[in-house]
Amino acid sequence: MTAISDIRPSPIAGRWYEGDPKRLAGEVDSYLNNASLPEFKGEVVAVVAPHAGHIYSGRTAGFAFRSVLGKSFPLVVIFSPLHSFHFEPLLVSAHQAYATPLGAIPIDEAAVAALEQQLEKAGGPNLARIAYDQEHSLEIELPFLQRALKGEFKLLPVMLRSQEPEVSRQLGLAAAEVLRGKSCLLVASTDLSHFYDEKKANQFDTEMLRQFESFSPEGIYRAEQSGRGFACGMAAVAAVFWAAKALGGTRVQVIHHSTSADETGDRSSVVGYGAAVVLRE
Repeated sequence: MTAISDIRPSPIAGRWYEGDPKRLAGEVDSYLNNASLPEFKGEVVAVVAPHAGHIYSGRTAGFAFRSVLGKSFPLVVIFSPLHSFHFEPLLVSAHQAYATPLGAIPIDEAAVAALEQQLEKAGGPNLARIAYDQEHSLEIELPFLQRALKGEFKLLPVMLRSQEPEVSRQLGLAAAEVLRGKSCLLVASTDLSHFYDEKKANQFDTEMLRQFESFSPEGIYRAEQSGRGFACGMAAVAAVFWAAKALGGTRVQVIHHSTSADETGDRSSVVGYGAAVVLRE
């Protein structure tokens, strides 16, 4: 049996985002510095950020991570969708760290073990280990965290294959028990509508972002199930919202929206991107 490397090598650096460390740092810094945030009151508990290639959604992601620029969080929790098939509903990396061109970020194995215990206690699904995954939606956020946050941090990374509301709720509430009393940041990775013309995409995205601002995990699912709004990471966002509510989050504020048409000029088939913050007042 082939041994699993300690560090998960990036399958997307140089394709989904810049592979050269110096150029990557400069591009991410540009996205962060060009983001002009609206005023909001309260402490940032969580952010919602898009996960397309940086050339498409990096501008909107810059708004999400500008909200925590210069802040220090020893632990960052990222919930993202898994776009490929897997039998298990929840997955975590079998490696000990994630690699990007900006360096390796260690996984907090103690936090992973604590989350497993809380899920088991609640009768929820196990966290299945996955090695050498090709998932982009979690990794794409890492260079932003590496440039925005002050100091080193560890990861609690969970990929959700299941879109079931109960799995999302169990994950969010279990995570809240693990994180209670800790200095941490929650990150939900999601894009919005996919491959509609820009007018229709804006209608769908407006409804989904309205559900984000209502701070309603149930509302996110209702919008998707009724066809009024779409988010490929709806389960990840809902899980983060359930966790953030349990940790004292009081409201959500949407801080940016764009579509791929803003970068490509093609308005016939676009992908929507949104950035939001969960605040604790």
